[in-house]
Amino acid sequence: MQDIIRQAKEYALKEIALYHTPKIEHFDLANQIGQELAVKLGVDKDVVMLGTILMDLKLGECLKENKVSEHIQRSSEMAGKFLDQFNLPEEVYKKVINCVEAHHGTKSYNCIEAEICANADCYKFLHPRGILGYLVLLGTRGQNIDDCFTQLLVKMEEKYKIISLDICKEELNKYYVQFKELIDKAKKI
Repeated sequence: MQDIIRQAKEYALKEIALYHTPKIEHFDLANQIGQELAVKLGVDKDVVMLGTILMDLKLGECLKENKVSEHIQRSSEMAGKFLDQFNLPEEVYKKVINCVEAHHGTKSYNCIEAEICANADCYKFLHPRGILGYLVLLGTRGQNIDDCFTQLLVKMEEKYKIISLDICKEELNKYYVQFKELIDKAKKI
């Protein structure tokens, strides 16, 4: 399984290098949080790792083509093609695909690993490291600071609605409140 994870990571990192999205810091943050949650909740760490690695596999390509709404479907298709190379048990295969397809909370979680991946994805826009990284990314796109704040608030709201695990709600709620207050103050100037 470690070889599959290594190859998946190499594949995802090539996509990130090609399209510069998602930010490597966001990729690493979701992987790290996913692993921490898998340990705390006693679930399959390998499934979670594959899920967090593959969930945004085609985000950069879709962003470049102005078709971001297609990134989940495309990521799922490419994750499936990638996983087809290996003799994975069908249950593992289905769990990983569910992790990819459900990471925005728009599809049902068929396993706890998928719910963990969706919650780990929320850290990209609700944890201080993720929030600050996103502001840096928006700034490099040439947006003015007020537009950056507006876009950040949109992503924060979107991700805040997805959080479903109590352990994540407890940790992220304080950041959500603090950053909203800070952004409100910054926008008033």
